[in-house]
Amino acid sequence: MLRLVEDLDIAMDWSDHALWWPARNHWLTRTRSTLDQYGVAADALLHFTPMHKTLRVQLPDMRCLDCRVDFSVKTFNAVINLCKELGIRHPEELSFCKPLEPNHLKYNLKDLPTKKKVEHQKNGHWNVPADTNTFIPASQSPRGSTGSLDQSSPFMCAPVTPNNRNHSTPISSPHTGTWKRNNNSSGFGSTGSFNANNSTMSLEALNGGLTESLAQSPTSISPEVRVKLIKPKSLIERARMNVSWLDSSLSIMEQGIREFDTLRLKFKFYSFYDLNPKTDAVRINMIYEQAKWQLLAEEIDCTEEEMLMFAALQVQVNLQASVPQPTYDSNGATSPVEDDIDAALTDLQVTLEGSNISNGPSDITQVPELCDELRFFKPKRFTLKAFKRYWFTCRDLQLRLYKSREEAGGSESPVYVINLRGCEVTPDVHLSQGRYGIRLEVPSAEGMTEMWIRCDNEQQYAKWMAACRLAAKGRTLADASYESEVNSITAFLQLQRPAPAPAINPNALDIVPEDYVAPRFAKKFKGKLVQRILEAHANVKDLPLVEAKLNYIKAWQSLPEYGISLFVVRFTGKSKDELLGIANNRLMRMDLHTGDHLKTWRYNTMKAWNVNWEVKHMMVQFEEENIIFECQSADCKVVHEFIGGYIFLSMRSKEANQTLNEDLFHKLTGGWA
Repeated sequence: MLRLVEDLDIAMDWSDHALWWPARNHWLTRTRSTLDQYGVAADALLHFTPMHKTLRVQLPDMRCLDCRVDFSVKTFNAVINLCKELGIRHPEELSFCKPLEPNHLKYNLKDLPTKKKVEHQKNGHWNVPADTNTFIPASQSPRGSTGSLDQSSPFMCAPVTPNNRNHSTPISSPHTGTWKRNNNSSGFGSTGSFNANNSTMSLEALNGGLTESLAQSPTSISPEVRVKLIKPKSLIERARMNVSWLDSSLSIMEQGIREFDTLRLKFKFYSFYDLNPKTDAVRINMIYEQAKWQLLAEEIDCTEEEMLMFAALQVQVNLQASVPQPTYDSNGATSPVEDDIDAALTDLQVTLEGSNISNGPSDITQVPELCDELRFFKPKRFTLKAFKRYWFTCRDLQLRLYKSREEAGGSESPVYVINLRGCEVTPDVHLSQGRYGIRLEVPSAEGMTEMWIRCDNEQQYAKWMAACRLAAKGRTLADASYESEVNSITAFLQLQRPAPAPAINPNALDIVPEDYVAPRFAKKFKGKLVQRILEAHANVKDLPLVEAKLNYIKAWQSLPEYGISLFVVRFTGKSKDELLGIANNRLMRMDLHTGDHLKTWRYNTMKAWNVNWEVKHMMVQFEEENIIFECQSADCKVVHEFIGGYIFLSMRSKEANQTLNEDLFHKLTGGWA
């Protein structure tokens, strides 16, 4: 490369240039190696090209930025560097994905209409071979089709070490991004809609107010952007959306992306660590925006009352965008502006002394117990849903059901004993119908046994729902977080109750229905929609901007389907496709059409997960059994990355060294020993 630059005799900075080998689809980055060691022959065509290129990045709020991104490093590292410029902490939670088209939701990956494997252009443009992640959007510039990863060993093992704390934890330290500033101020305001002709900005154009610009998003998007929104109509289509994630262990260039192409930057892992209003204004806004567009595109279901609550919080966010906001201390609490040294001392004091969570003296010898009369139903095949009343007791992670209160106090054996540890707890609440239900899916030898509990009122529901949620995580009623969980559930229900009258005049706001509610609700409410939204808004009218966004995020996290990434798979020995749901702490085998959980496996019982790259089969080893499946809707590498990524994120700890362990991430997600 040095001789090449000398022969060109052009005075410029060549330090960002490297050699790209189109025929082999990779960079020659080992500069100490010879061309012969790389296998480059005299007839090979190499491109001497900049490693940093302009990439059009669509953010979670649908805005596009033209960013200078390193096309030669692993995608994971490119995301880290970009997030540093954007001021987003914990970049390990995000990744790049390719834009989808409606056609991609109609087929599984292997059934997508095939393209020509190699396309040539008369002007001698890139001749791109296989995209190693095997998914190529049909509308983009010439790409390859499919590829394989050749490994001598059929299964490469990635060991699970969740209990091993003798490593540096994979967490990024708080940072402040640096970027070039100029005097030409132009950027997005906090309100208004996209200009169709100016919907793409560069980092430089956002100038010194980058953090402020990204911490606020436009209230609406242009019709051109809206028409491209992907709206899945079934669970299968939702599963097929996960085909588009890039391989974190390969460079952007190796995956068929070229300069000026568009990629989406999205939160991939639903495990948000250390959300702090003082340092995470941009991150909180982007999580809020991703949640908002998930709901508006119907990627996640919610009830009518919940949709109105989300719309009300969105109205409050828009109203607060132009109002001066309170400042936050280093712990995220509102406070007057204080000196950085004082803030650091306060942090140190909290670290050394610990936070005061005690509510006074308590009798540690007393084991808490929850008792009440509730209705219970255990579904059986070909039976009607008939709830029967039982006397319930909850103690030591167990539910005991008795025919009466008297039997519970005597020596009678309970009718049912339900072990709550490891079970799935899902709310079944519909306020307008007066339904306060809890759906339990309890692990058993046959799979997940479904059980339903009905409470009589809101207070009863909050207590029992909190008890079930904590018990599922292995925590009893004595846990310090029980009361706060009850209060959180109660507050969530209160937000869904409409106020008697709106707090603001309906004529004062120009509310466009499709900007606030999903299409199916907009059709249902018709002319009454604005009135209903403003009635719900009266409950949240006093929330400041960041609190409104955090409430929106918290409500989103409370939805039954939150945080579950779906894939269409076929398990070994089965003749039909099923769904695999991947969450931050478990894998779920689910019905393809109804989404019912057939079986759940927790990560804390996982021993290893392996991939046979030749046949694209994946094996996950648990203490109780091994499962083998083939992913139909995406490359198996995507599934592997989700599992490894969640294991990686679960190791984060505030007490450990605040560095991002990139090697550990690639070890857990890369699929290689």
